[in-house]
Amino acid sequence: MKKAIPLVALLMVLMPVVVLAQLPAPTVPTVSGTSLNEIEIIINRIAQFFLVIGIILAIAYIIYGGILWMNAGSDEEKIKNAKLRMKQGVWGALIILAVGLILQTLAGVVTRVFFQ
Repeated sequence: MKKAIPLVALLMVLMPVVVLAQLPAPTVPTVSGTSLNEIEIIINRIAQFFLVIGIILAIAYIIYGGILWMNAGSDEEKIKNAKLRMKQGVWGALIILAVGLILQTLAGVVTRVFFQ
């Protein structure tokens, strides 16, 4: 068994030589240039994806704060914590919307649509 392991390893190394394998000649792909409109579309799709995910997470955080507030009962510390979470969720949503506005403005400036 111990003699078979080096033999198998040697066969694995020499297998391409033994079977005389040959790869086809590689071809160079030709790609046309990317236009500014295509870049704008790509940036918009990525930005919209992250904006939607961010808004969904912010809304979920606000809802979670509301659930904490409902479950707090008369405990002032828990109510304060729940209010803080809801406030943080609102601020997060506002920041995400502001980033979306900035990205839309930059996309317009890059493609020169903003100045027309």
